[in-house]
Formats: sequence, C-alpha cells, structure tokens
Amino acid sequence: MTTPTDRRTGDPTGLHRVLDERVVLPQAAERLDARAELWPDEVRVRVERLNLDAASFRQLEGKHDGHGGAVRAEVLDIVASRGKMQNPETGSGGMLVGTVEEVGPESPLGLAVGDRIATLVSLTLTPLVIEDGLAGWDGRSEQVPTDGYAILFGRSIAAVLPDDLDPALSLSVMDVCGAPALTKRVVAGYEQAVVAVIGAGGKSGSLSLAAARDAGCRRTIGVVPTEAEAALLRDSGLADAVVVADARDPIALRDAVTAAGGPADVTVVCVDVPGCEGGAILATAEGGTVIFFSMATSFSAAALGAEGLAADVQMLVGNGYVPGHAAYAMELLRADAGVRGLFERRL
Repeated sequence: MTTPTDRRTGDPTGLHRVLDERVVLPQAAERLDARAELWPDEVRVRVERLNLDAASFRQLEGKHDGHGGAVRAEVLDIVASRGKMQNPETGSGGMLVGTVEEVGPESPLGLAVGDRIATLVSLTLTPLVIEDGLAGWDGRSEQVPTDGYAILFGRSIAAVLPDDLDPALSLSVMDVCGAPALTKRVVAGYEQAVVAVIGAGGKSGSLSLAAARDAGCRRTIGVVPTEAEAALLRDSGLADAVVVADARDPIALRDAVTAAGGPADVTVVCVDVPGCEGGAILATAEGGTVIFFSMATSFSAAALGAEGLAADVQMLVGNGYVPGHAAYAMELLRADAGVRGLFERRL
C-alpha cells in the first residue's frame, strides 16, 4: 500500500496535505487530503463534537432561514468537497473535541492514544472526515455531535480536556480562549484602563471582561444588542456598566460607551456581525487600542475607517493563540461564577 510519505515530504505546517496546484498553507487551500494514514509527525483524532464558529453558523442559519436540515446538508457538503470545515462565505470554521486514536512516532504534540482533547487550531486548516452523516445533529446549534476523524499536524495545538468540566462546556471555552489571554496582555499595558467590550454577553466577550478585570483595569463597559442580554450581563456582575447599543451604528455606539464612562482605552470587539469597525474606533480614546476578535471584521474597513476619522488608535487582530491561553480561560471560568453562568446558559 502507498503511504503518505511515499508521495510527498511531510511538513509540520501540513503543507503536504494541500491538494491545490499552487503552494498555499492548509488554511488557504481549496482542498485538503483527509485520508486516515499518518505522516510521522501527525496525530489522528476520533471526533465526537464540532463547534462551528459563531460567524459561520450565523451565516449558514440565515442563508437557509433556520432550516436545520439544509444547514446540516451544507456542512456535510463543505466537509466532503474540501476535506475540512471552512465556510466559503465567512472563511471561518471552528474547532473540535475528540479522542486521540493514533500518534505518529515523530509527533511533537505530547499526546497519547486515549487522550480526550480539544483542538486549539481552526477547522479551516484541519483535515476532517465525517462518517455518520451528522445523524445526531439537527442543524440548529453551533455544537455538532458527530463521528469521524481529524488530522493534527506537527505545528497544531491541542489541550487535554479537564476532568472536572462537562466536555461541551470545555469546548465552548476553548473555542474562544485566545480572547481573554490577549485582552489581559493588552489591558495590563495601560494604567487603570477603561475597557469596553462589544458583544459582552457572548463567549469571548464575557471572558474578555473577566480578563480585563483580572488585569487591573479601572472600569469595564459591556455593550450588548438587547435588553434581554443586558439583564443577563448585569446579573453576572462582570461589567461596571452595561449598555444596549447597535454596534453597527457608529454614532450610537460611540455615545453609549462615552455615556457609560468612556471613551475606552481598550475596546474589544467580539460581535459576529459585519459593520462594527467604525463604532469601535470612535468609542476608543486617542492612543487607545482596538482588539478585533470577530471573524466578521473587515480589516480593510477598519484600517481605512481609522484613517478617514483621523483616529490615533492601535488596532490588533486577535489570532486565537497566546501561550497558555487555554489554561488561563479555564482558570477564569472556574474562578468567576458570572462567566460560568453565562456559558452554562448558552448550553
């Protein structure tokens, strides 16, 4: 039988799994080789649950008017045709939970057969095969129970799931664990910062509020789109001020944050809808920082918008990885009842 190593040289980035004619990394590829045989530094995971990222699921749900069967069919088609889960409209994917079933002899990931893990790299670059037709998923939630397998590369990242938390809860946290770690790093660089989190009632938003407080900020402002979300966020105690505003309305967002104690020294954008760049910039003080954690962000709109507004702000792309990010997010979940309550309500 022909093995992977007979066909091409392996690479820790997964380049050897790319089937495109041009040389691109797996995330940018149109199709990946998702066969089960391993290169020496790879790991194969038996998948039990996918977590679609919020922007991708929202787009699919809207496209199919909430018809779960149609959403399920499109996810199956994407994975079958591309060898990975990468929404062609949003470009985003998600992550997964599963059990390690084979480890290549040269894998540097430190995983062992039988480890129950969550991947901390995107499904957009993870070779994936679904074997059960998503029979256990109704297409109406971001979390997708399934049976199949996925391949991790030498430069992939995964975390062993903690024994004290429900796997679905752990997956929800690890899906956004880059947000609180980077938020803490940025906020710690300011003295007594005012921090505004746009989309504060969601997963990355609530963790970012907790991280800002952990970093010693002076004031936290949580921005949510509805009174219902505002009530939940107030009950959590995570924000010093909670305001309701449409993040797509730049003037309304600026005025809401200012009235709540802004402008913000650090603004964290966690909403999964497009068109929030201008409001985030206007809500941020001169010399401040905007962190974009939303896959719906248009980075050209952000750059040109800041230039057009003559706004002296630093803008950062949250890339989802900071050393120690998974452990830190779990620490926040365990330590803060407000964060845990919001996550458990989502489940």
